[in-house]
Amino acid sequence: MRKMLLSVAVLALVVSPALAKPGKYNKVVSVGEKAPDFSGLAAYDAATKQDTSLSLADIKEDVVVVCFAANHCPAVQACEDRMIDFVNSFKGKSVKFVGIAVSDLPEDNVAGIKKYTTDKGSNYVYGFDESQAVGKAYGATNTPQFFVLDKDRNIAYMGAMDDSVQNEAKVTKTYLKDAVTAVLAGKTPEVTETRAQGCGVRYKRD
Repeated sequence: MRKMLLSVAVLALVVSPALAKPGKYNKVVSVGEKAPDFSGLAAYDAATKQDTSLSLADIKEDVVVVCFAANHCPAVQACEDRMIDFVNSFKGKSVKFVGIAVSDLPEDNVAGIKKYTTDKGSNYVYGFDESQAVGKAYGATNTPQFFVLDKDRNIAYMGAMDDSVQNEAKVTKTYLKDAVTAVLAGKTPEVTETRAQGCGVRYKRD
């Protein structure tokens, strides 16, 4: 059944977000539980223009935003300026935004990440999950797909950035920004899960 649900998810290019109870859309992890760990991912820090590695344990900020992404995905490209603005809006606050590519296409590896982030003027650390194990552990089905982790690294929100992935002009609900603002204030986000929007993640067969 789980494989069937994943197959259905990856067929959809873009889906609309909807309010949900924890775990309604993500069948692998739930809001409130400990986020899966990850370590040693080859990464590029677009802000400092340096090669680096990405490990959850190394992040010291109170709030972590994990974005599963793919450079080739039109939905990710459509959200890139919003992600850059998001990072800038929380400068000076204890928030760390990181991207993780889970695609096995050449344009989504570290070399592709360097080119993409340079072209786009990105400002966050972007890692490459070559094994796809991190994406599977988080139940990532789409790109971009976001997870907000609190100080204890429990999942506080997961799903879409907002309610209009392809057209920023039509955005009326800023789920991600609202969730991070709430967690920083020690509160539970009003909306804890939405349906992920964007390109389907294609996992390699085991």
